[in-house]
Amino acid sequence: MNSPQKKKVPIFNVEVGLVRTRDELEKLNAHLEDKVRERTEDLSCEIAQRERAEAALREERERYRELFENANDILYTLDLTGRVTSLNAAGEQIIGHKRREALGTSIGEILGEEYQDFVQGMLDEETNGKHGTAYQLEIVARDGRPIELEVSTRLVFDKEGRPVGAHGIARDVSERKKLEQQLRQAQKMEAIGNLAGGIAHNFNNMLTVILGYSHLILSSGAADSRIRAQVETIAGAAERSVALTRHLLTFSRNQILQPKVLDLNAVVRQTEKMLRPLIGENMNLVSRPGRDLGRVKADPGQIEQVIMNLAVNARDAMPDGGALIIETKNVEFDEDYIRWHPGARPGTYVLLKVTDTGCGMDQQTMSHIFEPFFTTKDAGKGTGLGLATVYGIVKQSGGHIWVYSEVGQGTTFKIYLPHAEESAEPVEPSEMRVERRDGGETILLVEDEAALRRLVHDMLERYGYTVLQAESAEAAIILCEQHGGPISLLLTDVIMTGMNGSQLADRLRTPHPEMKVLYMSGYTDGSILRHGVLRHGTRLIEKPFKAETLNKKLRETLGAKA
Repeated sequence: MNSPQKKKVPIFNVEVGLVRTRDELEKLNAHLEDKVRERTEDLSCEIAQRERAEAALREERERYRELFENANDILYTLDLTGRVTSLNAAGEQIIGHKRREALGTSIGEILGEEYQDFVQGMLDEETNGKHGTAYQLEIVARDGRPIELEVSTRLVFDKEGRPVGAHGIARDVSERKKLEQQLRQAQKMEAIGNLAGGIAHNFNNMLTVILGYSHLILSSGAADSRIRAQVETIAGAAERSVALTRHLLTFSRNQILQPKVLDLNAVVRQTEKMLRPLIGENMNLVSRPGRDLGRVKADPGQIEQVIMNLAVNARDAMPDGGALIIETKNVEFDEDYIRWHPGARPGTYVLLKVTDTGCGMDQQTMSHIFEPFFTTKDAGKGTGLGLATVYGIVKQSGGHIWVYSEVGQGTTFKIYLPHAEESAEPVEPSEMRVERRDGGETILLVEDEAALRRLVHDMLERYGYTVLQAESAEAAIILCEQHGGPISLLLTDVIMTGMNGSQLADRLRTPHPEMKVLYMSGYTDGSILRHGVLRHGTRLIEKPFKAETLNKKLRETLGAKA
């Protein structure tokens, strides 16, 4: 059988097919190259995006690290067992534990076991749905310092929403708490001062009546010896009560001062002469006067009383002897000092520093020492008014007082008085001598306390004055209009319901320009005072007073030039 013959393909057709194949291959190659190029571009974009993302992540981590490390507050993280997993630099500084010591350590091991239950309870509350809790917490730093913290925490969750730990912020509020306490103390002292001043005012009115009538009875000679002795006892008790009310007025900053420009070193030297016999031989008195000491403007008698009271307080704190150190120097209050001492103002001050080496005081005692009638002494050994008086004098003199004390180490009182720019004032001339004689002038008496008004009326009539009396400023104006004749002097209380004494005097000066004015007061509202100092030309008699004292003051006022 013959094999079939192969069909011959035309050479042209083969060549055409090869060309087509080559074209298709070239197209496929070009397409593939396009795809590779596109993919390369995509990969380049993806790589660039990833690099940007990684760079952004690194920047974010760096910002977080800077924020974490440079924060002033303690930033930390914990696991669910209360072990520290991170702690920033502020945490190291505030609590005193190095980071390497704290990491992996429980709160109880770092701060004390008593805090472990607290932290675990805080984490349990968070886990049970009480989110974003905040707490007040007092801890003890590694060096023993007590630190008050405001702590807030929040749980950290994984992708499945399960809690894996907590992060928190703790702020050291110790200084803020201290400032808040100082502010509360200042407000409390202000409130007590207002109360004390009001009480002293009312007591002075009553004591004026008691003392006034006692002295009228004693000076009349009408009483027999037994009654006279009883009246003298009444007058003595009233005089002691007067001393108490004066202490209260001093504390409430309502005492009338006679300030002068002083060299504080000179006042200290003068007071030392009285201190040595007062404090006893078993105490070493050391004086350290400052060089080139600035002047202060204060009442010299009151500053002496401040030093005396502090010295007595120091003596009582050192029954077995010790050292009493009195120092003076110039100081400057800057903004940093002002920030931590509420009420103080920037400027130059003169420091009077009184230190003893006695028994010292705890914080509880120090929070009350300037309050009237507070004392740690046994019954009958102290009135509790010594430091209250010191406080009042310093404050009314425009100064500040701070106390520093530790039990068993002693106490330091620092008194800062404003530096006075004025030069020393000339010595005032002695008070003019007044010839004793009976009055004949007409006096308008205005006093809203009925018993006191009757007493002063009797005192005035005893010396021959014609007396017009009124129970209020409004009544005095009407009485003045009805009287029609001349009025030589207005004798008025300062504080009255409605119009006060100063306003009444201003009102009556137009119809009676020649009328003199004498104010009576044991407590003033500032209407005739400026920072505790009588306004120029103002005359005042302080309650309580005796009949002869009142008459002497009247003769001075009536004889003074207008």
